[in-house]
Amino acid sequence: MHPIYLSLALGLLAASANVFGGAIIVQRNWERDYLKYFIALGAGFMLATAFIEIVPASMALKGESAPALILLGYLLIHFFEHAVTPHFHFGEETHAGHSKHGYSVLLGLVIHTFFDGIAIAAGFIVSNWLGWLIFVAIFLHKIPEGFTIASIMLARGQSRKTAWGASVLLGVATLAGVLIMAMMRHQVGFGLPLSAGVTIYVAASDLIPEVNHEPGVKMAFVVFLGVGLFYLLEHFAR
Repeated sequence: MHPIYLSLALGLLAASANVFGGAIIVQRNWERDYLKYFIALGAGFMLATAFIEIVPASMALKGESAPALILLGYLLIHFFEHAVTPHFHFGEETHAGHSKHGYSVLLGLVIHTFFDGIAIAAGFIVSNWLGWLIFVAIFLHKIPEGFTIASIMLARGQSRKTAWGASVLLGVATLAGVLIMAMMRHQVGFGLPLSAGVTIYVAASDLIPEVNHEPGVKMAFVVFLGVGLFYLLEHFAR
């Protein structure tokens, strides 16, 4: 399959995971604790993918200007999560103190998921191998994203339909990122390092702090499991 078509198909699958995550929270009898393991596993896999694969590929494309673009991607998400929207972390979204911030958090997550799509398409433009790694890294945290925004909207007093609709919007933003990068594939030298910065931010500043809030060492080991999963794929699938 052509890399662009493959990135579109997998972008749609990643978007569907956002929607599924939203569906989880609107079903009252779903066991939510399992999502913590997705967060920890995704954090480890994302960090390994960013530093071992995306950053070197970005350096090969843009040379000395790549680090500045990576930093820009990191700071862009930091700006939207801390200046435009209130800070939150996965798992805290059902607390009453966050209920008034639902739509501003939605804006921050829309920007975040848009760059998820950029990253998937940029990876496949560079190579199928990089695209698959980025897709797996992103997919692992897509369900918790949908869960998070639906939880926030419910805590804000919105209907279950509106809460699920917010997760659908995240999926649309993901697919939009894939489409835009596919149409602007000659700008992959900018898209890939920007998405590297976004990936590092999401893993290190959003997901890892949530892991650190969990008592005991179990969740920390799941992060290492995510890194180990990356190296297993490197060794056996490449």
